[in-house]
Amino acid sequence: MFEPGSAAGTIDTTTNAPSEDASRVSAMSEGMSGSEILRIAAEIRAMTEAGQRVCNLTVGDFSPTEFRIPTFLENEIAAALERGETNYPPSNGVAVLREAVARFYERSFGLRYPAASVLVTAGSRPGIYGTFRTVVDPGDRVVYAVPSWNNNHYCYLTGAFGVPVVASSADAFLPTRELLEPVIRNARLVALNSPLNPTGTAFSSDALAGICDLVLEENARRSSAERPLYLMYDQVYGMLTFGDTRHVDPVSLRPELAPYTLYVDGISKAFAATGVRVGWVVGPQDLISSMNHFLGHVGAWAPRAEQIATAKLLDAPNEIASYASGLKAGVRQRLDALYAGIMTMRAAGLPVEATEPMGAIYLSARFALNGKRTPDGDVLRTNDDVRRYLLKAAGFAVVPFQAFGVREDTGWFRLSVGAVSLMDIERVLPVLKQAIQSVT
Repeated sequence: MFEPGSAAGTIDTTTNAPSEDASRVSAMSEGMSGSEILRIAAEIRAMTEAGQRVCNLTVGDFSPTEFRIPTFLENEIAAALERGETNYPPSNGVAVLREAVARFYERSFGLRYPAASVLVTAGSRPGIYGTFRTVVDPGDRVVYAVPSWNNNHYCYLTGAFGVPVVASSADAFLPTRELLEPVIRNARLVALNSPLNPTGTAFSSDALAGICDLVLEENARRSSAERPLYLMYDQVYGMLTFGDTRHVDPVSLRPELAPYTLYVDGISKAFAATGVRVGWVVGPQDLISSMNHFLGHVGAWAPRAEQIATAKLLDAPNEIASYASGLKAGVRQRLDALYAGIMTMRAAGLPVEATEPMGAIYLSARFALNGKRTPDGDVLRTNDDVRRYLLKAAGFAVVPFQAFGVREDTGWFRLSVGAVSLMDIERVLPVLKQAIQSVT
């Protein structure tokens, strides 16, 4: 037996690095980039631990001190645990939840899917990854707009050839038919999200219908020997829309898209239940069955008690309506305060702007400070320089669009309000204004 310190050699337990040049991890793992948002979060954590006050608009989450999950859901989870609902659920989800999702989709969207078309996942993220893995082979073209959340990483994980197209503020940072048309030929998957993370904007019926028609036309062009073009529609924020904005979805607009559409959804955002980890995918039965085989090996299952409780919630429309009203009011109040504050600065001549809130928990804001000099003499050359300055000078923590696939330093940032109070926002706006006025 080899022992440390024996003549056969020694083991250095003081370092995690290998003593030889060969990599200790796979090529895939070595090439995978970390989360930009988590990197920023580490900076914020260090500041708050040092006693500095930060208005943290970086995390796409809900703080339970600001937004709790529905009391109905909380009680049903406790009751399920009390009954001993703690063993493995079926890999595709407990039957009562799959049936409840089917009823919920018919009631909410007029979409009729059987329970066999529903796959339950541990939050929505495995549903997105499962969709990529189910329909995309290495080298396949995946079309998506930027800014958007994590499509570049899922392309990397599946070996897909990502085709990002840059959406402009003039189009609410959402793709259009005209933007996608030049790159759709021979694509395997189009990835859409509305309301959109990171921008908080949402498709209009006409804009989404144009993309739906493009997908149908491309599939009609292909022969039976060619693989189809699929559409992944992430609508996890679908219940969070404001004002005149109404959530729209592909199959409701174009029923003939049903064989090509996979919906990704869940309770994480609509019910401030990010940690409860109940999501689902709805789509053609053959694709759902194949995805179930894959995710079953991964073990990406939502906990049994939470699944049973979610089924009860989805079958309680009055509870949903009551909770949604309060959640949307609280989120919109915060978004409106940020938007009004930034647009007041713009009216005063400061180099800022924002998009009017439409949905989700996000506001898109531009701080056009690139090329300007701080009071300390530093030149703000990149979005990250601007981000660091606003954090240091105002305790104003935001995420640049670079974290969502945008390469250019355009000055646009995501502001997320799920973990802050209205008081936090009202306190930081005058400090933010002073910090912006201080650059030259």
